[in-house]
Amino acid sequence: MRSTIRPYWPPLTAGIALGLALFLTFLLSGHGLGASGFFTRMTAWIGGELARPAMESNSYLGPFLKAGAPLASWISWEIVGVFIGGFLAAVSSGRFRLRLDGAPKVGGGSRIAFALGGGILTGFGARLARGCTSGIGLSGGAPLAVAAFLFLIGFFIVGIAASYLVRRAWA
Repeated sequence: MRSTIRPYWPPLTAGIALGLALFLTFLLSGHGLGASGFFTRMTAWIGGELARPAMESNSYLGPFLKAGAPLASWISWEIVGVFIGGFLAAVSSGRFRLRLDGAPKVGGGSRIAFALGGGILTGFGARLARGCTSGIGLSGGAPLAVAAFLFLIGFFIVGIAASYLVRRAWA
């Protein structure tokens, strides 16, 4: 059975809904939105399962390991909710598809490699910045933190430049 594809939400409606979600997150949990902390916790936990002494002595990942299992943290449940909510939204709107998008000239293996490499670099950058786009941009921008706006300006400048360079290389 194929459902009809429903249109995206209008940007103003989506922005208001996101703002309300952020407000409720602050109100109910005392934390803002964010994602990169989950992946750091998961990395520490997996490393602890594979090589506990080395992970415990690691000055960066050790404290995450001492904090306990990743599912004991609020941010892990946020990520679980994002995956479930995203899946349900895609299915209910008729937009769920398994496919690889990208430039026709680039093969599937290269697309996956570029996506994985870009994700790793983005995650590394998020940890260097002490938060991801949602953590710094949304949760930092809500109380009008200057760092949030500087981050977002830099994020968009680099994103536009990288997009230009990649498109030019594959044109």
